Amino acid sequence: MTDAAAAADKVIAALRFNEAGLVPAIAQQHGTGAVLMLAWMNAEAIRETLASGRVCYWSRSRQSLWRKGESSGHVQRLVEFRYDCDDDAVLLLVEQSGPACHTNRPNCFFHAVREGKVVVISEPVVE
Repeated sequence: MTDAAAAADKVIAALRFNEAGLVPAIAQQHGTGAVLMLAWMNAEAIRETLASGRVCYWSRSRQSLWRKGESSGHVQRLVEFRYDCDDDAVLLLVEQSGPACHTNRPNCFFHAVREGKVVVISEPVVE
């Protein structure tokens, strides 16, 4: 068994997955601390992520593994895998290549409430 496989087994045994077998995963840009996105991971996505170093999620809409950047080219390279004190959420420190959001924005959190109004604080990146 590889070190990555042993680590994955330990993490998966520790995590408290929801009734659908998923755990929320927050992707954060390593170095800057910018929160990029929230997605979901199952045990298989965690195993693949730890083995390959490229972040893989579970797509609830497609009901399949989603390798970040497989269609856009905007991949996430795993720098560090963390999980919280309650063992029910994952934090992925990543190196993001290109925009993280499918809307072509740097991150998925581009709506803000400011002075009682919802505003868009980030426009799509033009490539």
